[in-house]
Amino acid sequence: MPIYKSERLFHFLNGLFFTVLSLSMFAPMLHVLAVSLSSNEYVKLNQVFIWPKGFNTSVYQIILTQAHMWRAMAVTCFITIMGTLAYLFFTSTMAYALSRSMMPGRKLILKLIIVTFIFSVPLIPKFLVIKSLGMINTYWALILPGAVGAFGVIIMKTFFQGISSELFDAASIDGCSEFGIFARITIPLSLPVFATLGLFHAVGEWNSYFDALIYIRDKQMYPLQIILRGIVQDSQLSLEFDQSQILEHTVESMKSAVIIFATGPIILVYPFLQKYFVKGANVGSLKE
Repeated sequence: MPIYKSERLFHFLNGLFFTVLSLSMFAPMLHVLAVSLSSNEYVKLNQVFIWPKGFNTSVYQIILTQAHMWRAMAVTCFITIMGTLAYLFFTSTMAYALSRSMMPGRKLILKLIIVTFIFSVPLIPKFLVIKSLGMINTYWALILPGAVGAFGVIIMKTFFQGISSELFDAASIDGCSEFGIFARITIPLSLPVFATLGLFHAVGEWNSYFDALIYIRDKQMYPLQIILRGIVQDSQLSLEFDQSQILEHTVESMKSAVIIFATGPIILVYPFLQKYFVKGANVGSLKE
C-alpha cells in the first residue's frame, strides 16, 4: 500500500506534537530534580531551570539519614503493596464471577456496581462504619475501603469475557473447578489487565494522604505523603528536620529533595510493567 507525502507529513507532525507534549509534562519533574541537586546560591537567585547548577547532593545526605523518613517510606510501601494486592484479588474475583453467564443475579449486581459511579460514599457515614469496625488508627482503614473498585470490575469483566470460552469448557471437562479455572487459565491470560489496573491503583495508594489524615492518630504510623504534604504545603520543615540542617540549605532545595524521595520509588516501578501496560491499554478495544 503506497504511503503518500501528506500521510508521512501527518505522522511526522503528529509524532513531533506528542513528543513536545510529553517533554512539557516531564519538565516540572526535571526542574524539581535540578533544584534539589543545585547549590544554594543558584537556587536563591532562581537561576536553576532544567539542568543543575553547582552540583550538590548534601540535601539528599540529610534526608537519607532521617529515620522517620525511612519509617514513613516503609509504611507507604506496605500500604501500597497490600492495598494493591487486596484490590486485585477482590476486584478480579468479583469480575470473574460477573463474567460467567451462569451466575444468578449477575445483571442486578452489575447494575448496583454501576450506581457507585454516580453516588460516592459520604465522608461521615464512611468514617462511622470504619470506626464501628474498630479500624481507626490501623492500616486496614487505608487498605480495605478501596479493595473493590467499580471501574476495575467492569474493565476486568470485559477482559475476561474476551477470553475464548472453549478454554473454560475444556477445563471443565477435565474436571477443573471454577477456582481452578480462575487460577490456572484466567489469571495467566489476563496479566496485561492485572498490570494496568494494579499500576493505576498502586499510584493512587502511593499518592493518597487524605484517608491517613482522617483515620490515623499515631504520627509514627503516618505514610510518607503526610510528611510530604506538611513540608510542601505548610512548610513544616522545622518539625521534620533539625534547625541547623534547615539553615544550611534553602527551603526550595529541601522541598524538592523530599518530593524526589517520595516519588522516585513509584516511578521506578513503571519500566518493569511497561510491556504489560501497553497491552492493557487496549483492554476492551478488541473482543472475540
